Amino acid sequence: MSSGISGKVAIVTGASRGIGLAVAAELLDRGAAGVTITSRRADNLSEAVSQLVEGGRDKSRILPVVARADDDQHAVRAVDETIQHYGSCDILVNNAGTNPGAGDLMTVSQGAVDKTWAVNQRAPLVWTRAAWTPWMADHGGCVVNVASIGGVRPTPILGAYNISKAAMIYMTHQLAMELAPRVRVNAVAPAVIKTRLSALLWQSDPEGTARRHPMQRLGEPEDVAQAVAFLCSKEASWITGVILPVDGGMLGASPGMG
Repeated sequence: MSSGISGKVAIVTGASRGIGLAVAAELLDRGAAGVTITSRRADNLSEAVSQLVEGGRDKSRILPVVARADDDQHAVRAVDETIQHYGSCDILVNNAGTNPGAGDLMTVSQGAVDKTWAVNQRAPLVWTRAAWTPWMADHGGCVVNVASIGGVRPTPILGAYNISKAAMIYMTHQLAMELAPRVRVNAVAPAVIKTRLSALLWQSDPEGTARRHPMQRLGEPEDVAQAVAFLCSKEASWITGVILPVDGGMLGASPGMG
């Protein structure tokens, strides 16, 4: 296993389940000195810690922090607690996301749109600023944003979500330019991953949904986690501003989709 993350300290937002939990597990398995995991609910964090420990990971390297992704003060507090507990904040994975309302942009609840954009496109900037000021500006680090192929091309009923991910992708490019050379900023763009958040897209017909991917299967959280871990590692030390598809070939191997 790569040692490119050994000794580093990470924060993973929205890490109580799904992609975030898989990312936390992968970073720990690759030697991270500590990983802060965040969630809105303490009970979800407790369950996540239990799963990580049951998987053979040292509980002392896991710091659960109750924090809402869209709360500025929660972001500052989570970063401060991470630095106080582990002595650094080298990696930030902006994973927390939401999609409270599916539907066409002309009919979906405006409240759902506002919530989606607050969590998916505003919050990653808030958390990046929170990590930049007390640590990364002076010590360096890396940021990985969890975007979506929906941010590259439109799809039905997910307009508000897709727009928020498109904004995240553009912000990744912008921050990569602004924060270089001290901080690298990249993103992953998954297709359909088997998580609760994406259940609307696959649960009614998992086999049919899998067939729409050239690789003929749905993505697993671990597929995304491994890509995130690579972008966080020293092996990716000359990579910044990249949007890495983790999509079973949906963008690169499907005619007319690139």
